Amino acid sequence: MSQILYYSTNLKAGNVSFRDALLKGLAPDGGLFMPGKVPHITPDEIASLSSKSYAEIAFEVVSRYLQDVVPDHELKALVNRAYDFEVPLEQVYDGNYIMRLDRGPTASFKDFAARMMGALMQYFLIKEKRKITILTATSGDTGSAIANAFYGLDNIQVLILYPEKEVTDRQRKQMTTLHNNVNILALDAKFDDCQALVKQAFNDTELDYLGLSSANSINIGRLLPQSVYYFYAYSRLCDIKKNEKIIFTVPSGNFGNLMGGLLALKMGLPVGRFVVATNENDEVPEYFRSGNYHTIVPSLNCISSAMNVGHPSNMARVVALYNGQMNSRGEVIKDPDMAAMKKDMFTVSITDEETRATIENVYRRHKVLLEPHGAVGWAGLHKYFSIEKVADSTAVVLETAHPAKFPQEINKILGIDPDLPASLKGLEEKEEKFTRIENNYSIFKQYLKDHYSS
Repeated sequence: MSQILYYSTNLKAGNVSFRDALLKGLAPDGGLFMPGKVPHITPDEIASLSSKSYAEIAFEVVSRYLQDVVPDHELKALVNRAYDFEVPLEQVYDGNYIMRLDRGPTASFKDFAARMMGALMQYFLIKEKRKITILTATSGDTGSAIANAFYGLDNIQVLILYPEKEVTDRQRKQMTTLHNNVNILALDAKFDDCQALVKQAFNDTELDYLGLSSANSINIGRLLPQSVYYFYAYSRLCDIKKNEKIIFTVPSGNFGNLMGGLLALKMGLPVGRFVVATNENDEVPEYFRSGNYHTIVPSLNCISSAMNVGHPSNMARVVALYNGQMNSRGEVIKDPDMAAMKKDMFTVSITDEETRATIENVYRRHKVLLEPHGAVGWAGLHKYFSIEKVADSTAVVLETAHPAKFPQEINKILGIDPDLPASLKGLEEKEEKFTRIENNYSIFKQYLKDHYSS
């Protein structure tokens, strides 16, 4: 199998290797990198995953993209170090499950991508004896996962921007209490504003000397590892020899999580449908309904804070996967195959009122505790069931963060305080350090010049 090259969704930059796409983050033309071809996993190979551990499945999936890039024995060592925690599949009732992606070091699904991406970046940088600066925006959990994954690495500096009023105290403290090579900027702004500053810096040739790279889901290195847990869930719950298909519900904000699932589908995973559940930032469900894509500016502040995104960066990738083109401003240059998109995806928007009611109903009826993002997913799945009348299906809702990250909301709804996982204990006593800056590119650029060097 020849090495897979990566193209830009803006189609104005040359194809690059995985190594270049990973370390650059954003394409020179401002687009997002996509694999030139999606490798295939055969039904027999999928069947064999049922006897493999999560780390072994990660190797089987990720290695398809890294052929002739990272030797197998080194990649196996990387995935074994990255995935040393459990991935519970919790049955709620009948064939409906919660996949808890909250058992990593920062109690969110972002750990799955961040740890693998960090390991791969470190692998290349050590070999090349060079340094880079990671610049990333977060709407909640990305920042803490990236901070944890890259903390203490001598050849990587990390700068994270976040909307100060739209993350929980615990999400903030997971970022602001690490220090060392991790620095945090708080903005009185929206996630989309933070993301826009990051992208503008990447495209600023005057900052090329900094060697900037991204670590949120605009980086292809974040997406590929996110395909793995879809294969893992299928391997534990379904039998490909019986032609079983699975339904996944994906709470969606910047759409990187969904994009990982769509890549799994294109690789050969038997997915019956993706239920794409957003909060009240409903630009994508509206796009599927009307055929017209419009960004939401400013994005709405919902209790599922990590999904408060008015223009998901990864929609450009979703559109590209279905043979269309969308630029970074959200303008559709070429229409995708909307019929194929609707066949694979059911989109739905969930209000805060519905989210709170879902947390209460699922806890009272099933003694299962959801946090706001997982509750959006669960509500979305049941709206799908009410419309499509799907019978005897296996359905998995991705629970993207630990309920203890949202104690105020959980207490307000249920009158209980979620038990703290080990990864969140002790945060209250740690010293926080962060800097507030204005939502102004000139000020941000000067900060970069003053605090970072090549």
